[in-house]
Amino acid sequence: MTTVRSPLQAQLVQWLVDPGDTVRAGDPLVILEAMKMEHELRAESAGRVVERFFSEGETVDEGAGLLRLEPMVPMQAAADAVTPEPDRVPPAAHQRVDLQRLAQRTARTLDAARPEAVARRHALGLRTARENIADLCDDGSFIEYGALAVAAQRSRRSEEDLIANTPADGMVTGIGSVNGLIFGAEPSRTVVMAYDATVLAGTQGMRNHAKTDRLLGIALAQKLPVVLFAEGGGGRPGDTDMPIVAGLHVGTFAAFARLSGQVPVVGIAAGRCFAGNAALLGCSDVIIATRQSNIGMGGPAMVEGGGLGVFRPEDIGPSDVQHANGVIDLLVDDEAQAVAAARHYLSFFQGRVKDWIAPDTHALRDLVPENRLRVYDTRAVMAGLVDQGSVLMLRAGFGVGIHTALARIEGRPVGLMANNPLHLGGAIDADAADKAARFMQLCNAHSLPIVSLVDTPGFMVGPAMEARAQVRHASRLFVTAASLRVPFFSVVLRKGYGLGAMGMTAGGFHAPLFTVAWPTGEFGAMGLEGAVRLGYRKELEALPDGPQRQALFEELLARQVANGSAVQMATTLEIDAVIDPADTRHWLAQGLAGARTETTAPSRFIDTW
Repeated sequence: MTTVRSPLQAQLVQWLVDPGDTVRAGDPLVILEAMKMEHELRAESAGRVVERFFSEGETVDEGAGLLRLEPMVPMQAAADAVTPEPDRVPPAAHQRVDLQRLAQRTARTLDAARPEAVARRHALGLRTARENIADLCDDGSFIEYGALAVAAQRSRRSEEDLIANTPADGMVTGIGSVNGLIFGAEPSRTVVMAYDATVLAGTQGMRNHAKTDRLLGIALAQKLPVVLFAEGGGGRPGDTDMPIVAGLHVGTFAAFARLSGQVPVVGIAAGRCFAGNAALLGCSDVIIATRQSNIGMGGPAMVEGGGLGVFRPEDIGPSDVQHANGVIDLLVDDEAQAVAAARHYLSFFQGRVKDWIAPDTHALRDLVPENRLRVYDTRAVMAGLVDQGSVLMLRAGFGVGIHTALARIEGRPVGLMANNPLHLGGAIDADAADKAARFMQLCNAHSLPIVSLVDTPGFMVGPAMEARAQVRHASRLFVTAASLRVPFFSVVLRKGYGLGAMGMTAGGFHAPLFTVAWPTGEFGAMGLEGAVRLGYRKELEALPDGPQRQALFEELLARQVANGSAVQMATTLEIDAVIDPADTRHWLAQGLAGARTETTAPSRFIDTW
């Protein structure tokens, strides 16, 4: 005989077996209650109930015998187990009621529950928030936070209305993996937040502020990248459940801004993005926007309310304006391209890739014209140095005097910047200086080595330029470079003149880990033509204006060019080497292999401009 004993002091609530019953191992015997919690005691082995020692309602002590079982021989137990009692077999299609309720409630947050809203969205040529997230994240990797939230409007709307029309309070938030197919077992977990323009116009409600704050805290603590789909109309005045007046105490904007320089932050805009939504977008490291987007710190209602006129949404901050003025870093055709660009951008902060294809570096030999006055496109040089297909140009519509891009060399992520001889001969104006300085901050914050391709006659000068505060803008290159903690490499393609060339080489030719030049390189404290005209003014003016004076000028200029050649610079050790253009990629690969990033310097924010 086996005595089944109580594991704790409790009240015997219900017997589940009677004397004479046959039980199998695992069958329930009795329910005990202690501290308002029920404990189901099960049989440890098969047997027959011989007798019970307590009645329902009685209190039993720990270790007290509850019932006696007569063990069953193995053959008898097997025979009894052949035909289980009908009430012991759970229905095949049975699902718990609580799980049914959860499934039904969760389904109402999905796009399928709102076909009319989805159809209107698609009619505009746009995708839903959930469609964008599904495209961004690896299959099955996204876990959603706060899906069951509704707008804080219970005092003015019914529960059914809120569930049907304000799912997730107009914002889908969670964490998913991005680029798992590229990086295999270690894809980057990424915080994703998407305002849902089909719910209250993607406005910022009190509950979705709370959701945002929750995810931003996790992103900062766990150092996770953030992608924000920012479309929407800003603050929502209709939330009545919160006892607030203006809502200016919310921490979302400070929390989002706090991520700057700590983790990669990507903002995406499609459609209309105004007010608070645009403020968050503007805090992003990089802004990706579609051609049909409108971005502004105030929408039509706010503009009209301020007495500034009546405008259509399409009149405020259109994409062509925002791309040219530097707000938009990457302008794309649609949301599918925006998501692809976001994945590409994030990949540069996810480590080195194993598979890459090298370009034909011999083509670099012919990219700089033999005619020293002929312009060319330095973007071709950028593409010829890095892994095929890896270049991602940033802020291409603004500050066109300097190109900035992310790329890879032998699978290693790097930042590239290059003067643009097609604009002002490569001279650095205020916009170009701002663009390059911020790009250096971006690379520095996220530990990307910087490669600078130099071909500049210097900083742009003249009364018109100085009226634009050129002194302050140009000096940003020096101040920013002085605090870099990442490796910096410089390659002089052709002109390396004056302070502008020093600004492109982290403050001076000996500041980078190496400064090398192509054979086409030419150097001087200022433009060589100007140096001749100023330095030899008396000699030139002593001759009559015409062929004779021009001949002297050409002779003096030829001397300056020869004296400022790349080889001459190398002989005085002002640069480290003159190299075959075809060897540039090898130099950079070796330099990157031996370089290290200083990790002790504290990170700082990335200038929004």
